[in-house]
Amino acid sequence: MCPTEKVCYSVFVSGRVQGVGYRYFVIEEAQKLGVCGWTRNLFDGRVESRLEGTESAVLRLIERMRKGPRSSFVESVEVEQLIELSDYLDFRVVRDA
Repeated sequence: MCPTEKVCYSVFVSGRVQGVGYRYFVIEEAQKLGVCGWTRNLFDGRVESRLEGTESAVLRLIERMRKGPRSSFVESVEVEQLIELSDYLDFRVVRDA
């Protein structure tokens, strides 16, 4: 379950982040930190994630996403804080866009 006092961030990661287990790395790290939301591959080769949780947990997850799993190579991470919350109950992979 996600905490009640939450923030929401949209994150776009580019580099070698598809086909290397990057999304599943994000899920595992999000679950460790108690962050809810989703992650998906984009057709342009980036990975998009929506993260909700406490600010400290979400920011820790973003730092971990900057490194990624060993098989990935993260070139850039675009982060935007969103005002609207979605009240996600867990963290999952959603359909590629």
